[in-house]
Amino acid sequence: MTDDLLYDVRNGIGRVTFNRPQARNALTFAMYERLAAICGEIAADSSVKALIITGAGDKAFAAGTDISQFRDFRTAEDGLAYEAKMDRIIDTLERCPVPTIAAIAGACTGGGAAIAAACDLRIAAANARFGFPIARTLGNCLSMANYARLVALIGPARTKEVIFSARLVEAPEAQAIGLVGEVLPDHAALVARADALAQTLAGHAPLTLRATKEALRRIRETMSAADGDDLVVMCYTSADFREGMAAFLEKRAPNWSGR
Repeated sequence: MTDDLLYDVRNGIGRVTFNRPQARNALTFAMYERLAAICGEIAADSSVKALIITGAGDKAFAAGTDISQFRDFRTAEDGLAYEAKMDRIIDTLERCPVPTIAAIAGACTGGGAAIAAACDLRIAAANARFGFPIARTLGNCLSMANYARLVALIGPARTKEVIFSARLVEAPEAQAIGLVGEVLPDHAALVARADALAQTLAGHAPLTLRATKEALRRIRETMSAADGDDLVVMCYTSADFREGMAAFLEKRAPNWSGR
C-alpha cells in the first residue's frame, strides 16, 4: 500500500486522508479496501473515539473512483462485483462504532460522495461541491443501498433532480437541504472545525452514540432491501458505459445511444 491513503490517531481522534491531490483524490480499489480495514481496526481499538475523513488539499474530498479501475469491465459479473464491493466497504464504514465526520472541501463526487453520505456528520468548506454526475460521465448507476442513503438525506425528489441533472450541489445549497450540517469559510476553518467537533464527540457517552448510530442504520437499511442487480447489469454491460468511460478518458462529450 502506498501513501494514497493516510491514517493517524492523535488524542483519541482518527484521521483518514485521501492523498492523491494530483488526481483530485480519486479513489483506487486499494484505497477503498484500506478505508474498510481502518474501520475494522477502530472497532477493536477502544482508544479511538471519533474518525475524521477528508481529502488532501482544498480542491477535492474525493472525485469518485479512478476511472482506470473500470477499464477491464466487460461482463455483468464485473458490474455486480464492483457494486457488491462498494456496498461492503460503505457498509463497513457505516457500521464503524465511533462517530464519523466527513470534512469536505472541493469536489465530493461519485464514490467520494457515497463515502460522505455514509458518514454520521458532514461539514464543508465554502468551495465544496457534492454530487453524482454519472448521467453525463459514465452512464452507470448507484446500488440500492446508496440510493437509499441519498433518499434518507435529501428525499426522493431531490435525489432524482441531482442525479438526473448531473449537477454538483454547491455548499450553501447543500446546507439548506440538509446534505451538510455546517459550511465553513475556507479549508483552514474546515480543518479546525472538524478537529473541534471530533473532540466534542469524543467526550460524549460512547454507548449513546453507538446505539444511536446503529438504530438509525437499521431504520435506513429497510429502505434498501429491494433487489437492484438487474439495474446494475443493465448499466455496466451497456455500450453507453463503454462510451462514457472512453469519452471521459479522452476528455470529450459522450455520444449516448441508450444501449
